[in-house]
Amino acid sequence: MHMIDTIRKDDKPIVMGILNVTPDSFSDGGKFNSVDKALRHVEQMIAGGADIIDIGGESTRPGYEMISAEAEIERVCPVIEAVKKNFSTPVSLDTYKASVAKSGIQAGVDMINDIWGLKWDDETIKKTMAEVVAAGDVGIIIMHNRWVVQYNELIGDCRSDLEESLNIAEAVGIKKSKIILDPGIGFAKTTQDNLRVMKHLDRFCDMGYPVLLGVSRKSMIGNTLNLPSEEREEGTIAANVFGLMKGCRIFRVHDVQKNRRALDMTYAMMHA
Repeated sequence: MHMIDTIRKDDKPIVMGILNVTPDSFSDGGKFNSVDKALRHVEQMIAGGADIIDIGGESTRPGYEMISAEAEIERVCPVIEAVKKNFSTPVSLDTYKASVAKSGIQAGVDMINDIWGLKWDDETIKKTMAEVVAAGDVGIIIMHNRWVVQYNELIGDCRSDLEESLNIAEAVGIKKSKIILDPGIGFAKTTQDNLRVMKHLDRFCDMGYPVLLGVSRKSMIGNTLNLPSEEREEGTIAANVFGLMKGCRIFRVHDVQKNRRALDMTYAMMHA
């Protein structure tokens, strides 16, 4: 897969546009859950400078309702196929379920974006997420997450949790060149924890893999600035610019064009 190899050679910021095909997604209210609407939105995001489209069929917002793997597959696969048919932009699938990932890979996705970092067991097929990714030879975004929100030393613990995921990946033969790390802003962390992870992003960037930052409209910004999700754009841009300066490479966002411009401007100054 060319995408991740490019990420490694070139350090320009890569913008990942979020396409939620969920009826209940917290930030865009399920606006894009029909295939035609989804394609129009993808076209806008690509025009705005998206390098990757991240398609998700199950909301992961706090208090969300889990859906079955079958329902998730029915939501995402037609959209994946349509996007792959109409655009040449790489597509990632936001899922932690191995069976959904398997169907997504068959539908043509280039990478899997796993909020459970290969640690969620999917009983619907007898293969783990790591095995599905290895067999499909696709990219994998390994995000930090954990069941128990209790840390001895926040940054060290997050890093060792990610090392566990990397060991899982290595054990099934996932190539190092296919792996991206995500420190998991907004997952299993308090607002203070999230701010501290942001402050120490360089500790994740020095683990030897490209790092994806997903802060778009998250509660860290809402709680810090006391703003609802639709008013978090400036906070999102500030966090992404900070992340780029700390060494992050890929930025998962709702508002592609504004973040693209801010990141490109920052990059130009960093490399003047």
